[in-house]
Amino acid sequence: MDKGEIPENANEHCPGPQAETAGKSESCAGCPNQQACATGTAPSGPDPDLVAIAGRMANVKHKILVLSCKGGVGKSTFSAQLSFALAGMDHQVGLLDLDICGPSMPKMLGLEGHRLYHGNYGWTPVYVERNLGVVSISFTHSESDDEPAIWRGPRKDRQIKEFLQEVHWGDRIDYLVVDTPPGTSDEHITIVNCLKDTGIDGAIIVTTPQEVAMADVRKGVSFCKKVGVNVLGVVENMSGLTQPLSDVKFMMLTRETGSSVDVTQDMISCVRENAPKLLDGVFAWSQVFESSGGGAERMCEELGVPFLGKVPLDPQLCRAAERGKSCFEGNKCAVSAPALKSIIEKVVASIKMKEET
Repeated sequence: MDKGEIPENANEHCPGPQAETAGKSESCAGCPNQQACATGTAPSGPDPDLVAIAGRMANVKHKILVLSCKGGVGKSTFSAQLSFALAGMDHQVGLLDLDICGPSMPKMLGLEGHRLYHGNYGWTPVYVERNLGVVSISFTHSESDDEPAIWRGPRKDRQIKEFLQEVHWGDRIDYLVVDTPPGTSDEHITIVNCLKDTGIDGAIIVTTPQEVAMADVRKGVSFCKKVGVNVLGVVENMSGLTQPLSDVKFMMLTRETGSSVDVTQDMISCVRENAPKLLDGVFAWSQVFESSGGGAERMCEELGVPFLGKVPLDPQLCRAAERGKSCFEGNKCAVSAPALKSIIEKVVASIKMKEET
């Protein structure tokens, strides 16, 4: 059949809305047109929603997707801190939380309980700062935040399109950061299909060092290559537990019973007496996750994508995320903040270099 009859937002290997297998083949799974194709009511040609989305995105200069096929790697924490950092550079920033079933941005940005306001120009984001606006499914629910969103693919697709069409980010947005859920399914297909014609600068892929995580993260890299999204780089998160020696707790275990006794004060007193300099500026480090395979850096070499750097597992960063704070405020995140800053500077430099060429 003529390729022009296939909707622009169709899945890869779409058989076409007029094929006998339309809406029924394996390649149709998760496609926003699946039900319409199966019933013979699918539209052909360009998706009319894309015109409205292009209009909204006209004022958005750069778009960054944050991905990871593996859950629990700290992707949302990275997205939140990336947004804080870009706003701290005096950029106008929008953060779009696409995790429909498990939105965590309201908590990580201190915005729990807020709701979107609908005005003459559409939905107005919830602002953390004057130049950092946030949109999340949590802001649209009047029910308890404990209520789950039990949604099938088509409803997710419709909600994402509504966010892209209806949210008024303002007259200018320098960076739109899109935090996605784990995997490469409905949300990812929809956001790429909706934004690809408006220009996606690329994706940052977050992983942890162990092979069980990177096995899934490799799929994220492959997804980006298949759909034509540039991989800005890979971040190795939770790369070793690192904290000041003075923050470490020391426990003595009883082998017979497995019980433990806190001996922190004894250890600190011993260090203070015999090597006081170690209490100032010395950090304890331990490898939490197995990385004998070379970690994310080795994976990037194999896949031919940039390696952006490592972010230690920092308890202070975890506290900042729980409290909805930027890790760049004050000096509490002495371990993670410099690592994140270096990575974010690389991303900005990469986008700027591509813009100039």
